[in-house]
Amino acid sequence: MKKLLYIPAILILAACSQQPQGKAAKQAELDKLKKEQSDLNAKIIQLQTELGSTDSVKRTEVNVVDVKEGNFTNYVQLQGSIDAQENVTAYPQMGGVITAIYVKVGDRVHKGQTLVQLDNSVQKQNIAQAQAKADLSKSVYDRQKNLWDQKIGTEIQYLQAKAGMEADAKQVASLKQTSDMYRIISPINGTVDQMDLKLGQLLQPQANPAGIRIVNADVLKVKANVPESYVANINQGDNVKVVVPDANDSLMAKVTFAAKVIDQASRSFGIEIKLPQRKTLRPNMTAVIKIADYSKNNSIVVPLNSVQRSTSGDYVFIANNGEAKKKPVKVGAVSGAQAEILSGLTNGDKLITLGASEVEDGDKIKISTAN
Repeated sequence: MKKLLYIPAILILAACSQQPQGKAAKQAELDKLKKEQSDLNAKIIQLQTELGSTDSVKRTEVNVVDVKEGNFTNYVQLQGSIDAQENVTAYPQMGGVITAIYVKVGDRVHKGQTLVQLDNSVQKQNIAQAQAKADLSKSVYDRQKNLWDQKIGTEIQYLQAKAGMEADAKQVASLKQTSDMYRIISPINGTVDQMDLKLGQLLQPQANPAGIRIVNADVLKVKANVPESYVANINQGDNVKVVVPDANDSLMAKVTFAAKVIDQASRSFGIEIKLPQRKTLRPNMTAVIKIADYSKNNSIVVPLNSVQRSTSGDYVFIANNGEAKKKPVKVGAVSGAQAEILSGLTNGDKLITLGASEVEDGDKIKISTAN
C-alpha cells in the first residue's frame, strides 16, 4: 500500500520538473528568431537607403527623355494604290476562231508583237485574188507608160492604166489591213499578266470579249484621291514619302500629276506619283502617302502619349529632384505619334513618358534605368 502511494508522487514531481525546462527552450528559440529578424530588418533598411527608397515613401517608377529642340514636319497621310503606268488589255478587232497562240502568262512581249492568230483564211484568198489583179494592172500600166513615153497611144489610155494600177494596189493594202485585224497584238512592251484563251475558241469582240492583259511592271505609279481641303498644300512637283506596308518598303518621290478639277461626288482631286523600278512593288498593292504640309526648325517635339488633357488645358509631367512636376503646355501641330510644343517646355527638361498617367503633381518618382 505504501509502495502504491509513492508511485503517483514520483510522477507528479517529474512532470513539475520537466515543464519549466520546456518553456525555457522555447523562449530561447523565440529570442533567437527575434534577433535574426532584427538583423534582417536592419539590412533591409540599409539596402533601401542605398537604393534611395524606403517602405515609408512610395515612389512610382517612370521613364524620362531629355527635351531638345529639333525639326518638326507635319504630314498629311493618304491611302492610295500602286498601278502600272502601262496596264492594258489587248483584244482582237475582228471575230474568229483561234488558230495559234504564241505566248503564255509570264512571257515578256514587245510592242507590235503578234500574240494570238485568228482564222483569216478567207481574207488570204481575197488578198491573193486582189494581188493577181494588181499585178496585171501594174503590167498594163508599165506597157502603156512605155508607149506613152514613145508618143504612141493617147494620154487618156495612160491615165486609165495608172488609175487602175493604183486602185488595185489600194485594194490589196486594204485587204491586208483587214487580215491583220484577225490577230491580237501587244500595244506595249511588258509582261503577259492574264490570259484565258484556247485553240479553237471562237472570239466575238462585240459580245463578252476575251483579251490578254499586259502589264509593264517596270514603270509603276501610286494613285490617290486628296480631300479638297488640302488643295492649297499639295501641288505637282512636291516631295512625298511613299510607304508600302506589305512590302516593308518606303521611298521618296515627287507628285507627277495633280488634277485641277475637284470631283463633285467625292469632293477630292486625284494625284499620281511615279515610282522608281522596285522588285518588291506590284500593281494593286496598298500604299500610304505622306505629304509634308507644315515644317518648322528649332521646335520642341515630344511623344504624343506624354501629353495629357484636362478641362483646364494640356499638360505634361517632368522629373524635378525626385518628384513629378506638372507643367501646362500649348500643343501645336500633331504628326503621327509626335506633338509640337509651342510653350511650356524648355531645353533640358526631363519629360516623363512611360508612367506619366500614373503620377500626380508632387508624387515621389524613381527614374527607371532599364533600356
